[in-house]
Amino acid sequence: MERYHSEQLLDFIDASPSCFHVIDNLKKILETEGFTELQETHRWELEKGGKYYVTRNNSSIIAFAIPEDVQGFHIMASHSDSPSFKIKEIPEMTVERKYTKLNVEGYGGMLMSTWFDRPLSVAGRLLVREGSGITTRLVNVDRDMLMIPSLAIHMNRGVNEGYKYNIQKDLLPLYGNGEAAGTFMETVAKAADVDTEDILGHDLFLYPRVKGTVWGAENDYISSARLDDLQCAFASVRGLLAAEKYEQVAMIAVMDNEEVGSSTKQGADSDFLRQTILRICHGLGMDETERSQAIAASFMVSADNAQAAHPNYMEKSDAVNCPFMNEGIVIKYNANQKYTSDGVSSALFKMICEKAGVPYQVYINRSDMAGGSTLGNIVNSQISMNTVDIGLAQLAMHSACETAGTKDTEYLIRAAKTFFESRIECVQDGIYTIR
Repeated sequence: MERYHSEQLLDFIDASPSCFHVIDNLKKILETEGFTELQETHRWELEKGGKYYVTRNNSSIIAFAIPEDVQGFHIMASHSDSPSFKIKEIPEMTVERKYTKLNVEGYGGMLMSTWFDRPLSVAGRLLVREGSGITTRLVNVDRDMLMIPSLAIHMNRGVNEGYKYNIQKDLLPLYGNGEAAGTFMETVAKAADVDTEDILGHDLFLYPRVKGTVWGAENDYISSARLDDLQCAFASVRGLLAAEKYEQVAMIAVMDNEEVGSSTKQGADSDFLRQTILRICHGLGMDETERSQAIAASFMVSADNAQAAHPNYMEKSDAVNCPFMNEGIVIKYNANQKYTSDGVSSALFKMICEKAGVPYQVYINRSDMAGGSTLGNIVNSQISMNTVDIGLAQLAMHSACETAGTKDTEYLIRAAKTFFESRIECVQDGIYTIR
């Protein structure tokens, strides 16, 4: 089963070279399972027993299934974006009339050295003129088209002693010779089957072309681009679809722009999740008191991958609060609330894991090292509910090729399924039941 889900995950990642493709592929999966698309700009007609989804910016999606008896929401949140390089509006640069390279800027905090000397391509979206209007077209130039060549060691003898990369200088990808100048947008237009002159806007990103793989002595590991956070996004939707019943409104939220702070109209710091919850409550005829009760009775799992202890750098991990790949779902803690897990939310999630029969472990960064942050605390600034931050242990986070455990995807699918089939009830503040 681990191998089956690993191969499914790799297929999903391979088909999702940009956040826009992630959402498009999730839409296709949901529609196959009977979910109905809603538009934020239209009136919603919701029914108990119905299954729906809504997108924003074509880079974030919220899907939900409504039970007959609605008392609250069970939400699993993840993100669709990954660190990469974004193509600038005017994309080409020429060098001595001999080379054509692309002008890029960094998106998120990537391990820059991992992007060198590997085949790359471009994917994203185009905004295309159609008559008197504009339509969105997804595009993937599905071939090896670009490379960021390293400087030979003979010309930089000290590179192995440490080097600070400059994106504007060191990481501009080579596209072609001098004769390729002026053809990049033509290449993109051809891949999207549109006319170059009709392209009025674009959001295009580099992506690595090397396909993911399962490897290790016992096929223990999976390596691919974009495991952070497509592993959690994939597992959450599979858990939602595997659930045999829904005890609360079962919801997944896959949000964009986590890697750059989430403060966009489609990010976790936007009103997307809050407005969706409010519209569901309104559509089900709840009054203001009932809506407040439902939100207070809700629980969210913020699912974003976690740092595994590194075999060559064990000193970088906390002495005892360090997770390992294939040893279960990671519950993430931080005293300063970079992660939202606290005694209540972590205890409740541990019970969900026990009910699902899956292992769990914990992550806390060393006290003398700053950690990252994720979706949970940001979403809670918009709509408050008990929230636990979890993830799956991985190595080489933000590399062009990340590594995780083959067992852990299956663990999260099972935990998500159990979460959506359960009801967490607050009897009174500080006292909870799970059934």
